[in-house]
Amino acid sequence: MRSAIVLFSSILLFAVPGFAQTDIAVDDLAHHPIALDFPSGGQLEMHLRSGEIRIEGSDDGKFSVRASGKRGGDSTDIRAHFERSGDFGRLSVAGGPSNDVTITVQVPKSSGLRVRILAGEVEVKDVIGNKDIELKAGDLNIDVGSAANYAHVEASVTSGSIEAGPFGESRGGLFRSFEKFGGGKYKLAAHVGAGQLTLK
Repeated sequence: MRSAIVLFSSILLFAVPGFAQTDIAVDDLAHHPIALDFPSGGQLEMHLRSGEIRIEGSDDGKFSVRASGKRGGDSTDIRAHFERSGDFGRLSVAGGPSNDVTITVQVPKSSGLRVRILAGEVEVKDVIGNKDIELKAGDLNIDVGSAANYAHVEASVTSGSIEAGPFGESRGGLFRSFEKFGGGKYKLAAHVGAGQLTLK
């Protein structure tokens, strides 16, 4: 009996980590999108190529990434790599044509996000977890929901404008920023190098 218990424990020891770890790499994202389960409330780090970027929260407990657009949908060399260990995931997307590319990432809506993008038009919506998002150049639009959900908010542009209606802020010019503290549970950090930052 004791031997059976030891054997069963050993199976669990090796099976659980294997189940919780994932490493997927594709060389043709447009024709081979990535889709898999991801835990609600997990943390996701993303390093994404320039383009039109859409990050969307959903209730179905899934993570997915796909490429489309006038040229992106026909491209065969947009590369993506996703690693997962437990409730942490890291995504990188690179390659492909220089324009007319749309990258759509679907995440569980309670995910925490850390996102870095070189340039483009970026929209983040229906994600209620912590958000730390930086865009070097372009337009960054984040659906923040109620301002009361946040404990700490930092927003800045090096050159451009900030429109943040939920937080009562509107600023434009060079080196514009604001910081807010509240009674919520989430943190928001958003930065644009050159362009417009909209929190709505």
